[in-house]
This record gives sequence, C-alpha cells and structure tokens, in this order.
Amino acid sequence: MAIFLTKDSKVIVQGITGAEGTKHTRRMVASGTNVVGGVNPKKAGSDVDGIPVFATVAEAMEKTGADVTVVFVPPAFAKGAVIEAIDAGIGLAVVITEGIPVQDSAYFWQYNLDKGSKTRIIGPNCPGLISPGQSNAG
Repeated sequence: MAIFLTKDSKVIVQGITGAEGTKHTRRMVASGTNVVGGVNPKKAGSDVDGIPVFATVAEAMEKTGADVTVVFVPPAFAKGAVIEAIDAGIGLAVVITEGIPVQDSAYFWQYNLDKGSKTRIIGPNCPGLISPGQSNAG
C-alpha cells in the first residue's frame, strides 16, 4: 500500500474560510496535520486561526512549500478548484466536496491526464448523480 500523506506533508485547504473548510481545518490541525495555508481569492491576506489565506494555489505553494491540497469548496466551484491545483502542479489533491456533477469530475480527471498526471487525485467524495435535464442546485 502506498502512503500519500506523511508527517512531512504540507497541506493547504482550498475553501478554508467557508464553514466546512474552517471546521475540518480545525479538526485536521487538532489531529496533527501540518496545515500551512488556505486558498480563497476573495479573502487573501487574512487568516483562519493563524493559518494564512492566499489568493491562489500557486501562491500558497510558493510561500509555504505545500505539496497537498484538500478541496472544501462548493460543488459549483470544485471543478475550477481542482484544475487550479493541477495547473499549480500540486502533488496530491484530496477532493472532499460532495455533490460534484459527474461531468465535472470526469473533466478534471481527463484534464489531469492530459497534463501528464502529475497530480494524484483522491475523490471526489460523492459525485453528484443527476439525470439529463435536472439541476444539481438546491
């Protein structure tokens, strides 16, 4: 069995300022995870419990040496968040968000393959299974 996350991993949280992101970041820190930053373009320059928030994954990686991201953004933004992480060259992306449309998951999976599969993707947690003509919104 391969080990993807170690005590030396430096983790960023995309969506750290949202309710779920904040709650789970606190749990990760309490469990010993080395959370070195968060990402939220609208709240860059702030912090969550002393953890700095950056505008982009690339900036967070540059400033902290992060090699893992955990994605806690709403389903509508998850595809973009994962693509941003892939473009930044993060080594591991753990996609926690539930309800991501299947086509979005398929898109970012193929996007990663097209870019050389440099990012290992775990998740998403639970794809949004919707029928054609249905909405995934509320």
